[in-house]
Amino acid sequence: MPNALSHRRLFPHCLAALALVALAAGLSGCAGMSDTISPAFADPAKYDLYDCKQLEPERKRLAERTAEVQGLMTKAETGVAGSVVAEMAYRNDYIALRGQSKLAEEAWQKNRCQEAKPEARPAPVPPSIGAAPAAKGRSKSSRAN
Repeated sequence: MPNALSHRRLFPHCLAALALVALAAGLSGCAGMSDTISPAFADPAKYDLYDCKQLEPERKRLAERTAEVQGLMTKAETGVAGSVVAEMAYRNDYIALRGQSKLAEEAWQKNRCQEAKPEARPAPVPPSIGAAPAAKGRSKSSRAN
């Protein structure tokens, strides 16, 4: 009889240990997920009909959004169980963005696009010295009223 009791006490502990091992294996699979599967999360024909003028802002937007999500993942990793939170909350978005970026880049290369040259803007005009005292004069008169 005492032997049967020890098995009953041992079973829940083994079950808990098995559950922890299964959880660890599942989470390690998330941590080891490769970015090479990123095109699976993006529509491969999305950028086929885009021209260079449409691709340029899209590539910039995707780069900004990818950096933003990557920053959020880094920030989440600083907290308790942060890597799990980062994986659960942001990893799918990050992978989808990487896939879209890759496809946009491929369309950019296929269309032989080049970065647009920034427009030449006139140099800003420095404020004139005579304008500063006039502004002070107006403020004094407005204070007197």
